[in-house]
Amino acid sequence: MNSDQELIYIWDAYCGWCHGFSKTVHRLHNNHPELPLTILSGGLFTGNRSQAIGAFPHIAEANQRISQLTGAEFGSGYQELLHDGSFVMDSELAAIGFYALRSVAPEHAIELAAAMQHAFYVEGKSLSEPETYRTIALANHIDAEAVLTLFHDPASQEAARAEFADVSALGVNSYPTLLLRSGNEYTSIGGTMNVEEIEARLAKLHNVQPEAALYCAMDSPEGC
Repeated sequence: MNSDQELIYIWDAYCGWCHGFSKTVHRLHNNHPELPLTILSGGLFTGNRSQAIGAFPHIAEANQRISQLTGAEFGSGYQELLHDGSFVMDSELAAIGFYALRSVAPEHAIELAAAMQHAFYVEGKSLSEPETYRTIALANHIDAEAVLTLFHDPASQEAARAEFADVSALGVNSYPTLLLRSGNEYTSIGGTMNVEEIEARLAKLHNVQPEAALYCAMDSPEGC
């Protein structure tokens, strides 16, 4: 395998399909420890799109489909937010939170991303609140005070915005998106496929051999 390869997972913490894709990308990462994984925030609800969840009436129906196809859980805490409709999704603050968590424990980025989506989609916690990140940090045995210091640091906002710009420069504007970088070449693998489908694309396009861990593929296929 080309040693100059990595997987790039582009997500948004407030993206329901990313919540559904979480287990798949985690399993893929476990299948291929030889492929470094970089996780970047895309910025779904920023600017004029950072609105109350009730402004997006399609979300409830989309969540049903996501749950049916991926088995993702949408908990009672989240359902209360959805029913009330006033909760404002702010992807920039969520990206700052992820940047803070990832900076303190980069080796656990994939677990921390999943923890953020569990906090929102299962427990109904705001990803704009510092206390959410304290809870995630403590649960994952990382320095909560260091995370909160970074969350409040103005430089973290600039870093999150720079990450949005990097994602835009890659031509990615939908989430989740999984890319394989080989040298200076970036190839989209997909974003809502199951592990078997992604493994097949890796093997076909880049001679990445599927591992025996294909058993971890989801029973139900994912799709938009």
